Amino acid sequence: MAKVPAAAVAASGLIGGYGVARWTKKRPLGGVALAAAGSLAAYEWNRQAGPRAAAGLAGLYVAAFAGSHPLAKKVGAWPAVFTVAGGVAVASWTVTRRAANI
Repeated sequence: MAKVPAAAVAASGLIGGYGVARWTKKRPLGGVALAAAGSLAAYEWNRQAGPRAAAGLAGLYVAAFAGSHPLAKKVGAWPAVFTVAGGVAVASWTVTRRAANI
């Protein structure tokens, strides 16, 4: 089975969750998308880098979601979402690559 790029899944979850919530005007639906992608990413993080890394990256994912809200007040909604998604993607890529090289 091919590896799912967890960095892409996590970034897509943050971006897609916001997009779904915004375009459907149903925030809980965006939350479902956010949670589904986060769950898949956490599964892949655990598989690729272990439970400690998965827990840390899952915490970062939740913190990025929460942090995008105050950041949006300063830079706008989409720039905030893209910024936190990029940060999570870079962290995910770094942690999973480092674990693969050990």
